[in-house]
Amino acid sequence: MQFKDQIDFIRQHMKRNKLRVATTILAAMMGCAFLIVLASVGFGLHKTITDDVLNNQKVTEIQVAGKEDSEEKISEKEIQAMREIDHVIATVKRSSPEAEATAVLAERKGFVPPVLVDFEEERKAGLVLSEGEMPKSNDEVLVGYHFAQTLLTEEEQEKVDNGEEAKGFAGSVIGQTFELELTPYEEGAESGTWKFTVSGIMDEPGKDWIINNKVYIDDSYGAEFNSKLSLAESFNEILVYADDLQNVGTITKTLKDKEYYVYSVTEELSSMDMFFTALKAGLIFVGTIAVLIASIGIFNTMTMAVTERTREIGVMKAIGAQPKLIQKLFLMESAAIGIIGTVFAVVISYGLSFLANWLVPIIIRSSMGDEEMGDFTILISVIPWQLVLIASLISIGVAMVSGWRPARKATKIDVIQALRQEL
Repeated sequence: MQFKDQIDFIRQHMKRNKLRVATTILAAMMGCAFLIVLASVGFGLHKTITDDVLNNQKVTEIQVAGKEDSEEKISEKEIQAMREIDHVIATVKRSSPEAEATAVLAERKGFVPPVLVDFEEERKAGLVLSEGEMPKSNDEVLVGYHFAQTLLTEEEQEKVDNGEEAKGFAGSVIGQTFELELTPYEEGAESGTWKFTVSGIMDEPGKDWIINNKVYIDDSYGAEFNSKLSLAESFNEILVYADDLQNVGTITKTLKDKEYYVYSVTEELSSMDMFFTALKAGLIFVGTIAVLIASIGIFNTMTMAVTERTREIGVMKAIGAQPKLIQKLFLMESAAIGIIGTVFAVVISYGLSFLANWLVPIIIRSSMGDEEMGDFTILISVIPWQLVLIASLISIGVAMVSGWRPARKATKIDVIQALRQEL
């Protein structure tokens, strides 16, 4: 019997019992769809949290806190050694003088955190400006995106103190020269004043709740601030930048081998990956149980098919059909039920996934409010092709296993008894 004839044979028998076959396909479809949709929730949560982590951090950034079993600050020599590590494009050192800082522009003033930086290393690290240009001289600085809003008149400051809003400096601060007054935290210490010109404004922070009103000053002023105000030198932050995300893990390991305390996004992602891998495996296992329950229907359907076709099987054997062919026909029929159910399940799963991703965020936003959610995006369900492949293999495989026992039973039917059955 040719393959085409085998397909026609199966199609005819499936048409003969449309209702029973349809309900069996429905059961297989529901089991497979449940497996896909349930596991897709794990993939959706994984992607949602991973994207949020990546959006909140620069993915190629590695934070270096210090050395193990040492309270000494990281030296310039050690920072230079970090810059020479393979795939490191920049090592940024940021420090802040231990003093309260006030920016004064005409009749306006505001408290601003000063940060000492190496502008060349910041440029290599990918610093982005929303306006202006990088400083060309030591007395030029960059300011945070919200710096202008911090500069208030006395009347505006009173409004803010009373819980009202104030817009701050309305014009562009590019090219404006302001005074920066630093007052050490120690009581009775004398303050100092320096003049700086704004050459550029930093890019807007990625999150609405982040306020950046800092003043970024060339680190050559560090020694001058410390000397004039009698301040101790302090390194608050050292950041190492890789040329690509795939090299972050290697650089992180290298720094750990040199006994540095480090943190990078890859470590957080690695911990999350372990958790979500276990979660997704558990969800697939639970979904597989639903597929196994649906397989009972396939087993019953194929068992009934063998019983109903006893005489037909006897005729096939009488004209020379081999047991392997008979077994193959029944296995193909059970596989066909699994395949049809799986195809419908995949289509329905994508539809349910799309509906969930559209409807659930609307419900959450309506209950929590847009302000609390901000630009946080939620993906309830994500169906990668790997999940579809795994679910399809499980569904079709279970269908064939369910049909194997009835198929074996069909091969053992006695020809004479089968021909007598309906005489």
